[in-house]
Amino acid sequence: MTARGLECMHELVTMFQETGRYPSRNAESTSERTLAVWVQRRREDARTGRLAPVLREGLAVLPGWEGKPRVEADEERWRQRLETLKAYRAGGNDWPRHKAVITGEEHELGIWLHSQRMKQRRGQLDAAKTAALDEAVPGWRNGRKRGRPAAANATLQS
Repeated sequence: MTARGLECMHELVTMFQETGRYPSRNAESTSERTLAVWVQRRREDARTGRLAPVLREGLAVLPGWEGKPRVEADEERWRQRLETLKAYRAGGNDWPRHKAVITGEEHELGIWLHSQRMKQRRGQLDAAKTAALDEAVPGWRNGRKRGRPAAANATLQS
């Protein structure tokens, strides 16, 4: 265990306490990028059982430091999109469209839903996510029916 290792640990704890996030390897700051690499190496050390006990104890104050923050953030974002889609549909809206002429929430949800459909068709969508979509928004795989919605057709015929 080196003095620099302890210094990095303190920098990481301070950064997390001040910002609520872990350092990024894509940050503008060289010091943040360096710290991100240091954290990645400590994660690897922890996975292989080579992490110094003093670092293990010091880093234990940080929630989920051993995990993969990007993966966890992606999963949380997926869950949020599912909840937003569920609320969108519950609000009486048709399936969101993803075409470029559509904007705002409908467009964002449409792109997300379209990508879920494509992943599912290619067999790349996790079974748990497929099941969550099936439960939360039945019919998600098919989406809109072609042509005008029934309500619009009834209005035109009047």
